[in-house]
Amino acid sequence: MRSESSVDPAVERLASEVIGAAIEVHKELGPGMPERSYLLALCYELELRRIPFRCEVPVVISYKGKEVGEARIDILVADMLVLELKAVDAISPVHKAQCLKYLRLLKLQLGLVINFNVERLADGIKRVIHSP
Repeated sequence: MRSESSVDPAVERLASEVIGAAIEVHKELGPGMPERSYLLALCYELELRRIPFRCEVPVVISYKGKEVGEARIDILVADMLVLELKAVDAISPVHKAQCLKYLRLLKLQLGLVINFNVERLADGIKRVIHSP
């Protein structure tokens, strides 16, 4: 847990549990698989651990009050934590910006961008914090 964080302690605990689940998936599958495989495996691991989640949650995109599209959050955990999963060479600023946008739209504090295409999963996790 991060004592310097402004994130609610319950959300921090949830993030730690989710990171443990993601590490388990990465241990089993390793790097190099399609993103969808990691998504389905992590959903299953969360289910096994009885961590509540919703997969591929739709979010409306508006422009000046007009609905112009829809995006999908990979996984929303306990309606408190946004997960964006990747299987890329490196997490880029646009990946973090995408996660931050979802946090703003949902008025949530914490998101995790998790890149499974790394040798050590800890190197592929980036926290994204929003102060609603």
